[in-house]
Amino acid sequence: MFDIGVNLTSSQFAKDRPDVVARARAAGLRGMLITGTNAEESAEAAALAAEHPGFCWATAGVHPHAASGWGEATADRLRELAALPQVAAIGECGLDFNRNFSDPASQERAFTAQLALAAELQKPVFLHCRDAHARFIALLAPWVPQLPGVVVHCFTGTQAELEACLALGASIGITGWVCDERRGLELRALLPLIPADRLLLETDAPYLLPRDLTPKPASRRNEPCFLPHIVQQVAIWRQEDPKWLGEKTDDNARRLFRLA
Repeated sequence: MFDIGVNLTSSQFAKDRPDVVARARAAGLRGMLITGTNAEESAEAAALAAEHPGFCWATAGVHPHAASGWGEATADRLRELAALPQVAAIGECGLDFNRNFSDPASQERAFTAQLALAAELQKPVFLHCRDAHARFIALLAPWVPQLPGVVVHCFTGTQAELEACLALGASIGITGWVCDERRGLELRALLPLIPADRLLLETDAPYLLPRDLTPKPASRRNEPCFLPHIVQQVAIWRQEDPKWLGEKTDDNARRLFRLA
């Protein structure tokens, strides 16, 4: 099992990061990708990944929420980080028109610049899209032939949006959102439409704690050690063997991010 989305730099993990990684190993995970969301946190993610060689890797990127700060200095810093052996992808980058913490024009500029950087460096991209599907696809599509890999992280869109992402050749990251009986049912119904070789699984910890965990954890903080639960549930809804699915999605992650 491989968790492709862990926000290990989050302050929610400040007191027990080593224990979080240890619990993930004990739960049967074979790897984790630590998410970078701005230049500073990308550097922190790379440093954390270096502490756990062969088990943790990192992304380096600027989330759309932070896109208003994009500039040449940020691009240069990401380029430096991407040269590190533990940095496996450019991102988290993309568009988020739900909250617009950065204005749409800044988001589009930062997104396009990071797609160009990933193409230059031949790194896969780790992507975010919320309430921005049409522009997201329009900006992404011209770059796809130049990129070694694309994953749409934490996908929660419609069937039409899923089909558009798959048509571009993107892999799809599924989180514990799918375990939410209030808002995850539409996504749950789409699981069988994702080809097995394009499915990736993630916790997005410390966010998106699966609502159907039993017993419920005392804390609402999500952890990568809960990934086996997501694997189990997705396997049920896809009518696949959980052990096989865990191994398959692990293989998919290693292939996409070109990991040993």
